[in-house]
Amino acid sequence: MKPQPPFVKYVVEQFSILGEPSARAMMGGWVVYVDGLVCALIADSELYLKGGDNNIPRFDARGLKAFQPFDDPKMLMKYYQAPPEIFEDSDALKDWVGSSMEASRRSKKKPAKKKR
Repeated sequence: MKPQPPFVKYVVEQFSILGEPSARAMMGGWVVYVDGLVCALIADSELYLKGGDNNIPRFDARGLKAFQPFDDPKMLMKYYQAPPEIFEDSDALKDWVGSSMEASRRSKKKPAKKKR
């Protein structure tokens, strides 16, 4: 198992106020989970929170950029820069990361099959 860099350890520790956090190395970065839900990515020592219909407008309103793993501007992922205040304010952390956990929950739900 790859040892966690200090920033990854710090994020995992901070996310513990929301549940049971963990992190796993993946494709040159880290995926952060809370209670088994994917809620964030860490790439190049920057934290990106999972986006969904419930919270993408908030990221956009703040001008927080989507994660772009390659130089192709069409290759944006639904993970957005975390607002800096989440590391200074536990209520902000609960709010923003909680909305990312909800986005993860919603993405796991499968649409109902249509009846013929």
